[in-house]
Amino acid sequence: MKFLRYYVPAIVWIILILVLCTLPGNDIPTNAFFEKVHFDKFVHFGLFGGIVLFLSLGIYWQKKYISPLTLLFLVICAAGYGLAIEFIQKYWAINRSFDMYDVLADTLGAIAGVWVFKLVKHFFLTKGEK
Repeated sequence: MKFLRYYVPAIVWIILILVLCTLPGNDIPTNAFFEKVHFDKFVHFGLFGGIVLFLSLGIYWQKKYISPLTLLFLVICAAGYGLAIEFIQKYWAINRSFDMYDVLADTLGAIAGVWVFKLVKHFFLTKGEK
């Protein structure tokens, strides 16, 4: 159970996404400007990028290494989680609906999460290892 500490940020983040994405539609504040620029897609992008970033950091902190295949697996899992949440919104969440563009934003965010992880690793985590 000691290894769990590496994944607490990711677990909290994943639960936060589930809570936010299943709030009733009436509880979500609206703004005409944000709707016009599709701000919710940027939010999806960041949220699902965060999943991959936090899980990647957890794995790296625990093992001091993460393989490209593992990163690909994390992207697929995060994108799948985004797709699952869209179905939850369609069938169970109140006043929410399925949006394929949200799935696209989730997937692109997950891919970007790998890129951000690599930047964080390069600039902050591997300074003393060379």
